[in-house]
Amino acid sequence: MANIKSAQKRAKQTVVRNARNTAQRSQLRTAVKKVVKALDANDAAAAEAAFAVAQPLLDRFSSRGLIHKNKAARHKSRLTARIKALKASA
Repeated sequence: MANIKSAQKRAKQTVVRNARNTAQRSQLRTAVKKVVKALDANDAAAAEAAFAVAQPLLDRFSSRGLIHKNKAARHKSRLTARIKALKASA
């Protein structure tokens, strides 16, 4: 354990931030998985609804630095393309 007061504060901040980042990353992954699950089930309406939830999360967490902005853009692009292809085939 840290002996210096500022180091103790930093240790506490690290624990809090780590917990928040883990929870938010989990929330993001769950949202993306819901879109993928709907796409695998060939349910375009559910996929669009799930994507409407996932897209702002991707934007928000990439702007905060939780994930890289290019990773967010890649996810949005690929999911959009899959939704568009599903609609075209239906």
